[in-house]
Amino acid sequence: MTLEDRPIVSLDVAAPVATVWAHLRDPQLVRRWFGWDYDGLDDEIRQIFGAEVREHHEHADGVTRRTLTWPHHDVLTVTARDDEPRRTHLTITRRSHDGLAAYDGVYDEIDEGWVAFAQQLRFALEQHPGEDRVTLSVLGLDAGDRRDPLLYRAGLHGVRGLPVGAHVDVTRPDGSRVGGTLVHRSEHQVAIHLHGIAESLLVLMLEPAGHHPPHGRVSAVLSTYGLDDATLAEARRRWAGWWGAEAASA
Repeated sequence: MTLEDRPIVSLDVAAPVATVWAHLRDPQLVRRWFGWDYDGLDDEIRQIFGAEVREHHEHADGVTRRTLTWPHHDVLTVTARDDEPRRTHLTITRRSHDGLAAYDGVYDEIDEGWVAFAQQLRFALEQHPGEDRVTLSVLGLDAGDRRDPLLYRAGLHGVRGLPVGAHVDVTRPDGSRVGGTLVHRSEHQVAIHLHGIAESLLVLMLEPAGHHPPHGRVSAVLSTYGLDDATLAEARRRWAGWWGAEAASA
């Protein structure tokens, strides 16, 4: 049986193709956008972007195309036209779910990971080129039932209904404000360019109850850049306040 490829990501990055490619091949540059901070991040980067991935380069008819292909057939491609040197198109494809026992028919964690990481890559290159990153994250929090949803407690319950490009301006239950621009929305994710303490990117990944009963789960990653120690400490304090006891237990 031949499995067809599925498009997972298709987006433009306002950066030269050589810059985007470098951020896919140099482990120190990959660290500026991939995943989130934890003790094993460097090992994960070496494992994913290391020896097992195959590279392919071509240039024809005024178009540069560079491709990474993994043994499990995930394919990441960056494409750029010579007459648009500061725009790169990035795509990621994966094999069809047909016949794959690991997929539960509801939620594919690897799909969602690639979607989130592509948003983080674009944000790093367009908003904070040349800067290292610090992330704040909470992973796998119980989403709560309908009477007390976690996103309501975090002040983010309304963002899933906004269109891309909409301004986010919500007041959390504790009275603090969250402001930004919605830059991505899909079935299981939203990404918000926040304009608060500093220009940062908040990615929310929402696992449905059908994938993780009874309520589903919420994971959130905040990518920050260029914060001094005092500002980072304030960001951590506010972040802890968003998620409360759930973050501590996770």
